[in-house]
Amino acid sequence: MTSDETRWLSESEQDLWRTIREFLWLFPSAMDRQLMRDSQMQSGEYSVLAVLSEAAEPSLRPADVAEALRWDRSRLSHLLRRMEAKGLISRCSDETDRRGHQIALTEQGQATIENAAPSHVTFVRETLFDSLDAAERRALETALPKILESIEQQGLKDSSC
Repeated sequence: MTSDETRWLSESEQDLWRTIREFLWLFPSAMDRQLMRDSQMQSGEYSVLAVLSEAAEPSLRPADVAEALRWDRSRLSHLLRRMEAKGLISRCSDETDRRGHQIALTEQGQATIENAAPSHVTFVRETLFDSLDAAERRALETALPKILESIEQQGLKDSSC
């Protein structure tokens, strides 16, 4: 697309984009600070523990965790090594594929997610949901999946997971 064909943002679209950009920068940082303050963990660790704790199976393949989080496998691999060293997860051979492995919560990992969840849910509720009325929540429920679909259709989704 040449600059003559560029569909520039209107003033109101620019204002909305700046607000979205600010949210994208501030919310993850605030979430990281909350998790570190209340639970001494990073948001990535919390996310992995949450996926494992909510899984129907007692263990998952790393690829399944990466897919659930929409992360690339290398990012997850490094994090899993650190989490295993902290005693939050364990790795064992995958019985269906001896070349791979499964990951599971340890007792410490289960206790960690159980202790972290109440304050994290409170943070999400108070920061995100309590600041919106029902119509605004419905608007996000409609808008965000459309934006995610647009990312996928443009081929901009991380395809390594």
